[in-house]
Amino acid sequence: MKKPVLVIMAAGMGSRYGGLKQIDPIDKEGHIIMDFSIYDAKRAGFEKVVFIIKKENETDFKEAVGKRIEKVMDVAYVYQELTNIPDGFEIPKDRVKPWGTAHAVLSAIDEIDGPFAVINADDYYGKEAFVKLHGFLEKYTPEKANEFCMAGFILKNTLSENGGVTRGICSVNEQGHLTKVTETKNIVKTAEGAAVQAEDGSLTAVQAHCPVSMNMWGFTPEIFGILEKGFAEFLGALKDQTKGEYLIPTVVDQLIQTGVCNVTVLESRDKWFGVTYKEDKPL
Repeated sequence: MKKPVLVIMAAGMGSRYGGLKQIDPIDKEGHIIMDFSIYDAKRAGFEKVVFIIKKENETDFKEAVGKRIEKVMDVAYVYQELTNIPDGFEIPKDRVKPWGTAHAVLSAIDEIDGPFAVINADDYYGKEAFVKLHGFLEKYTPEKANEFCMAGFILKNTLSENGGVTRGICSVNEQGHLTKVTETKNIVKTAEGAAVQAEDGSLTAVQAHCPVSMNMWGFTPEIFGILEKGFAEFLGALKDQTKGEYLIPTVVDQLIQTGVCNVTVLESRDKWFGVTYKEDKPL
C-alpha cells in the first residue's frame, strides 16, 4: 500500500501580499509558515512532500526551503505553468494569472500514484488536521477510489483582522459528508461575527460557526483522471480569458452534486493562521 504523500501548493506569488510570501520568514529564527506545516505533517506520519512551484522560482525556492526539508523528508518538485494545457487549446492573449488550484494539483500527476493530502503553502493549519487526514488516507484501497476527505475549519477561526479573505463555505450532512462547497470571496470579520463585503461596501452576514474549507484536502490517485477531463472542459467553456480559474472547491462541488464521490469532513478546532496581507505577519 502506498503511503500518503503531502502536496504543497506554492506556485502563487501572493498578489495581495506582494512578493513570494511562501518563503518570507515569520519568526526571529527565520522559519516560514511551511516549516510549521511540514513539522506537523511529519509528526502525523507523512514522509514525502511534493512542492508545486513555478519553474522561474525554482532556485530561490530550493535555497529557502528545499535544501532544509530534504534533510528530514523525501522531497519532489513539480511545476505549475501556464503552458501546461491539453492539446488543441491555446494560452489566451494577456493571460498571466495561473490556472488555479485544481490545475496546480493536476501538475503533480506524474509524481503521485497513491493517496495524498493537499495544502496551501501560506496557511498554518495546526497538528489536528494533519493527524486526521493521514489517518483517513492510510485506509485507502482501490475499492475506495472516490472516497475523499477535507479538513473542515470553523469560519471564525480563519478570518483576518486586516481585510477580506476567500473561503469555501461548506454544508455537511448527518453522515459527516460534504454536500456543498461555495467559494466565497471577501469575507470580513465584523462585530457580529462575519460577513461578505460587496464592492459597494455593503455587508451580508454569514454564520461565523459554519465549517469552511481552507484548501486542505485528501485525495486518491483517481482524482487525476477526473481533473484531466475536467480541465479540458473548463478551458472549452472559459469566458473570462484572463482571470478564470480551475479551482479545487468548484471541482469537488461538481463531483458531489453528480454523485461521483463522497467527501468526509474531518473537523478541526485548531485556529488557522495565514499571511494574506503584510499586516497579518506580526500576529
